[in-house]
Amino acid sequence: MKNGLLKEMKLEKLSIEVYKSNKEMGEAAAKEAANLIKEAINSKRTANVILATGNSQLSFLEKLREMKDIYWPAVNIFHLDEYLDLPFEHPASFSSFLKKNFLSYVNVCSFFPVPCHPQDVEIACKGYEYLLKAHPIDVCFAGIGENGHLAFNEPTVADFDDPVWVKTVKLEEKSRQQQINEEHFKSLEEVPTHAITLTIPELLSAKKILCMVPEKRKANAVRSTLYEPISHGFPASILRKTGNAKLFLDRDSASEI
Repeated sequence: MKNGLLKEMKLEKLSIEVYKSNKEMGEAAAKEAANLIKEAINSKRTANVILATGNSQLSFLEKLREMKDIYWPAVNIFHLDEYLDLPFEHPASFSSFLKKNFLSYVNVCSFFPVPCHPQDVEIACKGYEYLLKAHPIDVCFAGIGENGHLAFNEPTVADFDDPVWVKTVKLEEKSRQQQINEEHFKSLEEVPTHAITLTIPELLSAKKILCMVPEKRKANAVRSTLYEPISHGFPASILRKTGNAKLFLDRDSASEI
């Protein structure tokens, strides 16, 4: 029996595990993540991984960086999204978040940040797409936004059949407000209005997707993801059609299901 596991279930193709606490959820997800990374290294001597950012990922990243049996120099790290034109040194930049909460603890082979200050945004997005296609993703770690977004695929711009793997998006006010609620910015005016994100087809191309969604503030988004019709209005709902995905919840985020 997994430590703290309250319930296992499956909705359509999506596997779901609910844990007593955020900490126990993060520990369980990290153990599964470690096994997937080690499997990739054992089979082809390298692992290509996408990491997410945000407060919902903290318990998971804390446990994952403590996994001593992963050979981190064989791991390449990508990440889901990044604000457009936010200063590199800004503490709310997603590269800064990953360096602070993960990369400063482990010695990975390479970290490929989403380009956030490109002279030509279209060329930068295409270049990152080529980089991803050259490194097929073994496991993608993700979360779900309060408005149901995956990465920064907002309900207004999400496309399950997007022809590109990387694009610029305008952020919805609810997503920008979430960044204030998580205390990354002090006011809405400080939060960038645009970002570069990996698209849904790119995320779904990963061999495995582990999605960690703790906390009460995500309960409504979880309910909508699992029970509303699969649509762009709830981008994360596409996970229900994804046989290679698993959703990790804690008691609070699962309170409305």
